[in-house]
Amino acid sequence: MSKLQPATVDHRVRVQGQPVDDYPEFAPESKRGRVLRVTVVGEDILHRPCKEAVEFGTPELSQLIDDMFLTMYVAEGAGLAANQVDVDLRLFVYDCGDDDGVRHVGHILNPVIDDPAGRRRLLEAGEGCLSVPGPRHDLGREERTVVRGFDKDGNPLAIEGTGYFARCLQHETDHLNGMLYIDRLSKRQRRSVLQEMAEVKEGVFAERRTRAEAMGAEYLSVGG
Repeated sequence: MSKLQPATVDHRVRVQGQPVDDYPEFAPESKRGRVLRVTVVGEDILHRPCKEAVEFGTPELSQLIDDMFLTMYVAEGAGLAANQVDVDLRLFVYDCGDDDGVRHVGHILNPVIDDPAGRRRLLEAGEGCLSVPGPRHDLGREERTVVRGFDKDGNPLAIEGTGYFARCLQHETDHLNGMLYIDRLSKRQRRSVLQEMAEVKEGVFAERRTRAEAMGAEYLSVGG
């Protein structure tokens, strides 16, 4: 009997969960986008559940997704939720690698995470947030996640993530439920993260403005 060979990983980029043979450095949506202000912990919109999307296929929704992609790239994020750009809508975009080196790019509306079947396995790793600019802190997350929802045209989606990408999907869905990653920390850990953020956030904001200018991006707002 021969030894089992490890499965070969398909390293093609996954766009909306589907592999593609060629893909640019930045999602094409970002070329049509404008940079929006990123909300910061303490703002009300980050601390309450977002509204369900009921309209699909509109120019306004497409523009918002374009803007969110560009804003995410300027802020060097792996994901961005709508309430992080001050929009009350269950929507997030992502451009994130998993632990196998596979890049995942897309958006999803009205996401719901499947309940994990069987024993849960948590992975502890550093996590940060564009709305908590600067610091990172270790946090346990499910090692595998399936998120179900819809694309901007109302077509159903099921996106599966493992490792770091699973962490991203859980983090962004948390946002839409009114929860930041620091809400999962102890009071002492949360206080430490917020103190560090207060010390470094202005520098982070300045870096974002510089990056937007270098990318030739239209910056609609100042601040975060």
